[in-house]
Amino acid sequence: MEKFKFITEYELRASPKMLFPYISTASGLSQWFASKVNTMPEQRFDFQWDNESHFARQVSMRQNKGVRFEFLDTDENGSDNNYVDFRVDQSELTQSTFLRITDYSTTTDEEELKDLWNGLMDKLKEIVGS
Repeated sequence: MEKFKFITEYELRASPKMLFPYISTASGLSQWFASKVNTMPEQRFDFQWDNESHFARQVSMRQNKGVRFEFLDTDENGSDNNYVDFRVDQSELTQSTFLRITDYSTTTDEEELKDLWNGLMDKLKEIVGS
């Protein structure tokens, strides 16, 4: 099945240090990204949407910089799994914080993805007071 890489960026009025727990911890992610998130052994997470579990492995993390979750068993041979990547950047000039999201999945409708991420980011901005 064909995969699509959707990349978008949002400006948030929150420091990278304040924002990072919301993109890297189960409790933070469950406030805006999924209806429920549980941590499991070996850097694995159980993301729940519509009472359905989607298991992912945290494949990278840099403190206050970024995190990537690779969803398990989303490719037949396991070499091209879906993933979501969150990167936090701060402009040295303006001190603005940006969250760059890379959503790699089988969803190829760019408008649908844009609407989905805009809605999720509205929730996150409300939480962090942005």
